[in-house]
Amino acid sequence: MASIAIVFHSGYGHTAAVAESVRAGAGSVASAAVSLIRVQNDGTIAEAAWAQLESADAIVFGAPTYMGSASGPFKLFLDSTSKVWMRQGWKGKFAAGFTNSGSWGGDKLSTLIQFVVLACQHGMLWVPLGLMPGFNSSKGAATDLNRTGFFLGLATQSNTDEGPDVAPPAADHETARAFGRHIAETVARLRG
Repeated sequence: MASIAIVFHSGYGHTAAVAESVRAGAGSVASAAVSLIRVQNDGTIAEAAWAQLESADAIVFGAPTYMGSASGPFKLFLDSTSKVWMRQGWKGKFAAGFTNSGSWGGDKLSTLIQFVVLACQHGMLWVPLGLMPGFNSSKGAATDLNRTGFFLGLATQSNTDEGPDVAPPAADHETARAFGRHIAETVARLRG
């Protein structure tokens, strides 16, 4: 059984909705056990959640992109992992990441890079999105998987005047489910 922990912050509910879709995708793999860990607005997680992260085979990081970076509360959480880093407690675990913002580009890549750097500092193995880009030709459509065209991780887009019941759109949620499946299948295959 592959254990996958999705640790995320969500300011307005959009990133939480994406986290649920990643969880659903990973959970669709029979050999995966998936948990969601919410980062609070003060950057903390429940004490028991640290044990979940410690025992997980994979940790998926998720945060909205605000002002070209992961949200402040998520950055506080990232900084709080330094005690784990000192003893290399996550070394050899798989890592992946996702982010959401209002703009198509929205400097989401910088947030994903922030997650990759953290994962590398911890000695983790990064799992990319694993999908070809969509909506990048005259035959493409906004309903394509990976319509935002990211490779490093999952990047979704939510119109700023729509709530999480509408945004991000269905294509991004389907991409999130595919990403979750990809993570779970990768961990199961490589962990044996």
